Amino acid sequence: MNKTIGLFVGSLRKESYSKKIAKAIAEMAPEGFIFKQISLENLPIYNQDFDDYGLAPEEYLKFRNEVKSLDGFIFITPEYNRSIPGVLKNAVDVGSRPKGESVWNGKPGAVFSSSPGNLSGFGANHHLRQCLVSLNVPVMQQPEVYLAKVHEIFDENGKINEKTLEFLQKAVDAYIEWFGKIAD
Repeated sequence: MNKTIGLFVGSLRKESYSKKIAKAIAEMAPEGFIFKQISLENLPIYNQDFDDYGLAPEEYLKFRNEVKSLDGFIFITPEYNRSIPGVLKNAVDVGSRPKGESVWNGKPGAVFSSSPGNLSGFGANHHLRQCLVSLNVPVMQQPEVYLAKVHEIFDENGKINEKTLEFLQKAVDAYIEWFGKIAD
């Protein structure tokens, strides 16, 4: 039976670099795996009152059920102000509630970050890891995936250059190997 890995993109921008990276990663799924991009576009901002009073929006319920059905996660995120974008943090929060019912719990994750600058999303990568530790998501340690000067890895047609694709393939292969060691 295939294992399904959710791809979570921390950008809503139509032509985002993270979406293009996620598309390339989706095509790298090995036999026995399905890589599925999970949309964050219509997820309302988390408000605990929704859960406390049984008013969770349909989008919360749909998102939680979809994430619950996944076997693992790869987060592909840009860096906003030295941290993770609000849309990604919101998704993490929505999936972590109500208390004691986190859909993230115990499933293997990986974080791939990028930025147009030299720091390559280091802050976003580590802030997301910090959130995931709190949610009991084991996160792949090596290789670390930081893509600096992300705007330079694409050609005029929006395709990722070979050197970066090779790096991403090695990271995906490492995740799959690591997943096999720790997944139930």
